[in-house]
Amino acid sequence: MKSYAMNGAGNAFVLIDARGRSAPLSLPAERVAAIHARHAFDQLLTLETHPVETALLRVWNSDGGEVGACGNGARAAAWLLFEQDGGETLSMSSRGGRLTARRLEDGRAEVNLGRPRLSWRNIPLSRDMDTEALDYEVHLPGGGRLTRPGAVSMGNPHVTFTVSDVSAIPIAQIGPMIEHDILFPQRVNAGFAEIRGSDRIRLRVWERGAGLTQACGTGACAAVVALHRQGKLGRAAEVEVDGGRLGVRWAEDDDVYLTGPVELEGEVDLGGLLS
Repeated sequence: MKSYAMNGAGNAFVLIDARGRSAPLSLPAERVAAIHARHAFDQLLTLETHPVETALLRVWNSDGGEVGACGNGARAAAWLLFEQDGGETLSMSSRGGRLTARRLEDGRAEVNLGRPRLSWRNIPLSRDMDTEALDYEVHLPGGGRLTRPGAVSMGNPHVTFTVSDVSAIPIAQIGPMIEHDILFPQRVNAGFAEIRGSDRIRLRVWERGAGLTQACGTGACAAVVALHRQGKLGRAAEVEVDGGRLGVRWAEDDDVYLTGPVELEGEVDLGGLLS
C-alpha cells in the first residue's frame, strides 16, 4: 500500500492506493485529522478494490468528513491509474455515483462526472425553489449584495454567484456563512464566477469542509452548468482558478466532462496512521 502527494491545478491531495486489501480502510475523522497534521491536503483520497469497476474512489475533506465527489480528485486518481496500469479508459465507483475516464493524447485524464442534478430535492435545498436562480442573497460586509445564484449538484451541492470582480469578493468572510445557511441541509460549496467571455470564466470556490482552495473541479463543472442555464456562458468553457486552468464541457448527452493538469509530487510516509 503506497501513499502519494498530488495536486490538480493546485488542489492538494494525499492519495492512498489501497487496492488489494481484503478489508476497507478505516478512516474515522480523528485519523484523517492526524494524516492532515502530517501532510496537509484539501482532500484525502483512497483507491480500493471494487468487484466490478477499476477501483472504488473515496474522498474525505480536511475536516474529516467523507464526501460524495471531488472532480479534481477523480482526475488525479484516474491519471495515477493510467500511469500505473496503462489502458485508455477506466471506471470508478464513488459515493457520488459511477465515474468514467479516458486518457487523452497529451497524457491527461478526462473524467466524466455524469449528469448534473438540478432539482431542489437532489441538490438538496431545505425548501422548494427554482434552482436556475435561487431566491437567495448575501449581504457583503462593506455594502452591496450578491443575489440569485444558480444551484447544481455534481454529486455534492454547489451554488454559483456571478460577480463583476472576483478578486474584490471577501470570500473568506462570507464563505462560511453561505456554507452553513439553513437553506442547505448538507452544507454547500460556494462559487464566485467572473465572466470573461462566452467560453471563459475566472472562478474561486469556498469548499465545504475545506475552505478556500486553489481549485475545485466539481465547482468548475457546477459553475459552467449554472451559468449556461442562466444564458451567460456556452456549454464548454475554460475555467481559470487560482491554481491553473480547467476545461469543462456539458455535452449534449447531458454528461459533464472535466480536464486539467495533474502533478505527482512524490510518495508520502503514513506509517502508523493506517490500519
